[in-house]
Amino acid sequence: MQSEITVKEARCKGCGICAEFCPKQVLEVSELGKIQVVNGEACIGCGQCELRCPDYAIFVDKLAEVKGARA
Repeated sequence: MQSEITVKEARCKGCGICAEFCPKQVLEVSELGKIQVVNGEACIGCGQCELRCPDYAIFVDKLAEVKGARA
């Protein structure tokens, strides 16, 4: 199952908690001090980043797989 990560930059203070809890190293703090998705294909949709964010700045949406679709 694919997942889409949305970061609300206005809410993000760049604490990095979400990146620390990500088991697949999908997120990192940018040079601007905000979280960015650096490896979105590796996201397993576990939601740890969303659950741990103290500012409610990150959201994980699980995308439904289309049966029979080919990339």
